[in-house]
Amino acid sequence: MALSATTTLPHPVDSVAAVLVNEDFQRHVSQLVGGSLESFTVDGDIAGAFNTTSVRTLPTTRLPEIARKFVGENLKVTQVENWEAPAADGSRQSNISLKIAGAPVDVTAVQRLVADAGGTRVELEGAVKSSVPFLGGKIADAAEPMVAKALNLQAAQAQAWLESH
Repeated sequence: MALSATTTLPHPVDSVAAVLVNEDFQRHVSQLVGGSLESFTVDGDIAGAFNTTSVRTLPTTRLPEIARKFVGENLKVTQVENWEAPAADGSRQSNISLKIAGAPVDVTAVQRLVADAGGTRVELEGAVKSSVPFLGGKIADAAEPMVAKALNLQAAQAQAWLESH
């Protein structure tokens, strides 16, 4: 199942990128959806190429019943982001991988932070896949809207965070 989302934030790319890799911000977003941030690490200097790894525990109350049968009441989600160094115009790109412990779902995506008239256009393209024979497509179809909502929530919260901090 394909993921695709675009939004524009009225803040420069470096500010948006700094928020997205801020541990307090990641904890805030996790708690906003009823979960918790178990760990968050940044490997490298965010001025260049670097990686982040976050591990969250999230409730499954909003998942379809078919998905809850597989995963139970909580999900442990590990998200790895491999950020490239800024382009000449300051734009950034990260390759995102989400693994859900105990769930047959993998998410891969590319997030671009594109400098756009003093603001940042956040573009996300990716895919949700499930390896379960016969049911994999249904599981991926059920997971895709939840993943898309989570990624859109993060962008909206990034704007609110920038305006209040």
